[in-house]
Amino acid sequence: MSTLRPDQIADLARRHDHARRTATPISAPTLERPDMDLDDAYAVQEAWMALEVANGKRVVGHKIGLTSQAMQQQMQIGEPDFGVLLDDMVFEDGCDLPTSRFIDPRIEVEVAFVLGRRLEGPNVTMIDVLSATDYVVPALELIDARSHRVDPATKRARTVRDTIADNAADAGIITGGRPMRPLDVDLRWVGAILARNGIVEETGLAAGVLNHPANGVAWLVRRYAPLGRALEPGQVVLGGSFTRAVIARPGDTFAVDFGPLGTVSCHFS
Repeated sequence: MSTLRPDQIADLARRHDHARRTATPISAPTLERPDMDLDDAYAVQEAWMALEVANGKRVVGHKIGLTSQAMQQQMQIGEPDFGVLLDDMVFEDGCDLPTSRFIDPRIEVEVAFVLGRRLEGPNVTMIDVLSATDYVVPALELIDARSHRVDPATKRARTVRDTIADNAADAGIITGGRPMRPLDVDLRWVGAILARNGIVEETGLAAGVLNHPANGVAWLVRRYAPLGRALEPGQVVLGGSFTRAVIARPGDTFAVDFGPLGTVSCHFS
């Protein structure tokens, strides 16, 4: 049950939109509105994405976050969260990203699903996801924080409600490597070695995402079902990170080795 009025939701959406466009952080919404609940947070996210679409952006996919039990416990939530990918969030392998475009950029390692068929309904399974996927591809998710991760004045960390309102921290996707049919590779055993400036910072296996990254996509379809939403052909879905987020600083180069699936890289200028 939402606790915020429509005008309050619209105001928070505009604040997030301005923060993204100007790379200027705002206060976490729950500092001002501590009673804001998860429904409110998703309502702010939806209103913000509607502003982006009205300004000419196009929805090209979705992201799933908080897929590990450790992260859910840390954020005090009992399920993953989700956000939206817009067309101006898609970057090519080897891209040069201006750090000034972002507020607090970080990189996570994921498997991206590119859909060939529509997915909808409350009973979608992992097998349905694999059957509907044209191919999977190695990906990096670029996350950001349009609201302060830690409030400068109170030193209070933002909550999961703040993160969800902030489009689940989604800021971009970088894909590369070797596209694979989803049944040609055991996705649980997809591994990655993340190096920043030649130094290995993180390693992980995709099984860390709900035991199989396709489970995250199936969860999202089921979560969307009561809202009347679906995943559409051609959309890209980030299945969830299987490494810790690594801070990106000006001058950093990230090179992530996915073994048989190839590599993905980016540079922050």
